[in-house]
Amino acid sequence: MKKTALIMAGGRGERFWPKSRKDMPKQFLSLTDDGKTMIQLTVERILPLVEMEDIYIATNRDYKDLVRRQLPGIPEENILCEPVGKNTAPCIGLGAVHMQKKYGDATMIVLPSDHLIKYTNIFVNTLSEACKVAEQGENLVTLGITADSPETGYGYIKFRTEEAIGNAFAVEKFVEKPDLETAKKYVASEQYLWNSGMFIWKVSTILNNMQAYLPRIHEGLCRIGDAIGTERQDEVLEKEFSAFDAESVDYGIMEKAKNIFILAGTFGWDDVGSWLAVGRIKAGDELGNVIDGNVVMVETKNTIIQGTQKLIAAVGLEDLVVVDTEDALLICDKNSTGDIKKVLERLREKNQTKYL
Repeated sequence: MKKTALIMAGGRGERFWPKSRKDMPKQFLSLTDDGKTMIQLTVERILPLVEMEDIYIATNRDYKDLVRRQLPGIPEENILCEPVGKNTAPCIGLGAVHMQKKYGDATMIVLPSDHLIKYTNIFVNTLSEACKVAEQGENLVTLGITADSPETGYGYIKFRTEEAIGNAFAVEKFVEKPDLETAKKYVASEQYLWNSGMFIWKVSTILNNMQAYLPRIHEGLCRIGDAIGTERQDEVLEKEFSAFDAESVDYGIMEKAKNIFILAGTFGWDDVGSWLAVGRIKAGDELGNVIDGNVVMVETKNTIIQGTQKLIAAVGLEDLVVVDTEDALLICDKNSTGDIKKVLERLREKNQTKYL
């Protein structure tokens, strides 16, 4: 069966402010030493499975030119511009109706654009196995990440080992982000995996599930699908997509559907959720500092410093994140990186939108 991919690239990446901005969000930034952006790496790692012309990018209108510049090999008609962000279910549905129109049916791999994978070969092999499971009947497949610590920032998925297709286990339930004690119990039980937000299914399977569990969205998607390739395509997309409820595929479908299977991923996954990820991705010095730019340090340890041309002198710092850009400077305790979004809220309140 034809393999296709939908890469979701419409997010704002607010926790990577001040480098991630509304006109250059996280997925279009390079955070690795090879100089490639995260969306470029996402496309590159799936090319052993999916041809370039069968990869679709779901983004918003503001980022269409960014996608074209960074991914010149993607056909322009495969850049799907959402009129407004409506969470993952409408986004995935939009990709599905385009694929249905072109292929009739196909295996659909859904990936975020801002994750990093350390072991590409293992990742591709896991995806290949997931595709085989998805192509059997009406199975919905997701990739879970083996939990090596009790993280409270991820959702978890519980599986049943007594029901399996190969190495894919049946999913018992999806659970929200837990508190620390609950997360410790999940990890100790060895029956839970982190929810990676990566999915594999047939186009027909996901659309049938949308019809069953999100019928209003499905009806609108059908109208969008009928208009693809006609002079009314943009008009219908604007009208129908804008009317959708914002709905995640996890809550709208995966928590309710049947025939869900999960494969454990051991391919060095990082969701790059905050500046702390830079400390995991890049090599640090002997004192745990990860620096980029024109930086001089004295008695500084376990600190992330991202600069540009301006000299940054760090004296006596510990466990901080320092990010300097042309018009903004972030100084943040490592334990408070989750609160960076609050800075953006304050900026909006003060109408200082030029910094967003």
